[in-house]
Amino acid sequence: MSDLQIGLIALGVLLILLVLGFNWWQDRRARNRMQAHFPASEQDPLLGAGESRAGGESVRREPGIGMAGAAQAAEPSPDGDDAEEPDPACEIVIEVNFGEPAPGADLLPYMQSLRHTGRKPIRVFAETDGGRHRARIHAGESYASLQLAVLLANRSGPLTAIEWSQAWARAQDLAERFEGTIEGPDQQAVLERAAKLDDVCAALDTQVGLTLLLGAPRGATEVVGLARELGFAPDGPRLAWLADNGVARFTLARGDGAAFDAGMSSVDRLLLLLDVPCSPADPRAFGRMVDVGRELAARLHAELVDDQGKPLVDGAETVIDERLQVLFGQLDQAGLPAGSPRAQRVFA
Repeated sequence: MSDLQIGLIALGVLLILLVLGFNWWQDRRARNRMQAHFPASEQDPLLGAGESRAGGESVRREPGIGMAGAAQAAEPSPDGDDAEEPDPACEIVIEVNFGEPAPGADLLPYMQSLRHTGRKPIRVFAETDGGRHRARIHAGESYASLQLAVLLANRSGPLTAIEWSQAWARAQDLAERFEGTIEGPDQQAVLERAAKLDDVCAALDTQVGLTLLLGAPRGATEVVGLARELGFAPDGPRLAWLADNGVARFTLARGDGAAFDAGMSSVDRLLLLLDVPCSPADPRAFGRMVDVGRELAARLHAELVDDQGKPLVDGAETVIDERLQVLFGQLDQAGLPAGSPRAQRVFA
């Protein structure tokens, strides 16, 4: 190998080290800015969320743009803010600040990639260049900043380091494309909060099921028709018995896990499920499901059994409902009211 080749190799290694050093310096500077901007809170992230921080400082109101569909047909009100905001009890925010207002039409193509990080959903919020809070990106507006609200925990577990890093990388990519900067909390603090929320949720996560054993297979279309006559409504691949506010009290699904509209296959087993944290509090939460299950079983000539395959004992629903009232109270105390949007996010 000639001296020239050795010199070129040495120069290449030196350039690589310089680039790595520069990236490390940029990352360290950004994290220092983040920690200065987002001091750690001594307040429980579940209890009293949205109230004042320790020391009397009010929680800053996060401006915003939600992700459902990334855009909405109706034009935003020029004089008002959208009501939906990040939830500090179960979400962590990465903020992207633009050097110059970014047109909504230019931002919309990037929204699809911001819907999830791993198994955690991301809600996107924004502040217009006129200081208005948005829960949607609108093509006709320009934005001074975006906020990525990353869910801290759900039934897939707490937010992981990989998921957080992916969300951070996407925010960084957006900032680079629109000449902006990003700010957010330290990773270790985020992971600790996520683990704490996951522990709380794991202790309160309860589902109660019933099974309908059909004497003979029935067509899915027939089953759906009978269920809808009783008051069930379509809910994705299953059917749901809805409360007055439109939230599912309990659901009905095929025993094989397929969707009701998946072809014309027959059904020989049905599952009723009461997802307690996601269902509105009800003094007869289980008893109501039992009543509907018995009526549906009579119409389908089916046997209604518990999740152990045993026939229901008379009066069992009363005992179970009494236990569920305790759980509903515990969910309230934890800041996760049953059936609330927050509970439905973290128990998804």
